[in-house]
Amino acid sequence: MTAAVVLGVEEPIGVTEAAQVPQQRGEHLLDAAVRYAEERHWDVFPGTWLEAVGGGERCSCGDAGCALPGAHADRPDWAGQATGSGAAARRIWSRQPRASVLLPTGRTFDALEVPESAGFLALARMERMDLTLGPVTCTPDRRMLFFVLPGAAAKASELVRGLGWNAEAIDLTGRGEGYYVAAPPTRVGSRGAVQWARKPTHANRWLPDVDELISPLAYACAREAADARTRVQ
Repeated sequence: MTAAVVLGVEEPIGVTEAAQVPQQRGEHLLDAAVRYAEERHWDVFPGTWLEAVGGGERCSCGDAGCALPGAHADRPDWAGQATGSGAAARRIWSRQPRASVLLPTGRTFDALEVPESAGFLALARMERMDLTLGPVTCTPDRRMLFFVLPGAAAKASELVRGLGWNAEAIDLTGRGEGYYVAAPPTRVGSRGAVQWARKPTHANRWLPDVDELISPLAYACAREAADARTRVQ
């Protein structure tokens, strides 16, 4: 079955059917980092932060044109900084409480990154299909990241190809070993903070495998990509 046929027969599901991003509680970066390490057993490491400069804010890296102000690794050996110890995380963020909270992928989880509009569409479909979901983040750059079991990044492109699409063309990216993601409540300059679309809870402690989520995610991304092409014609 070709991708075009699949797009034609799937029942349209509006993005608005997906649950909205839940209300985010006020939380300090230190508390979040410790909680991720202690409760989820995720490795965490500190990144850059925002500094007040001339009535505005600038990334601590010093680059006035920084693409991710206050939300990226501040040294090339960031992987060696990561810790799974809550006590170590508390010491690190006590020294620099404004540091962003970054999570290495490819260790306890991988992440599937998609456009936000496609992500909400996929969430609606997954809920109707009663699929098991892990935590999901929304970034200020209108991206969504679905946390899945490690190994997803290596398989994602092949799985998408098996469904009749090209992962790069539909903007579906796997983040695995060698990458990291920013965790709530990290703020990205003046754009806003990373938020949970699906918070980490006891119910989603066990992450899904990429095979369980790839079909609705790929379909949603393909629909959004097709709509985008139509808009520019």
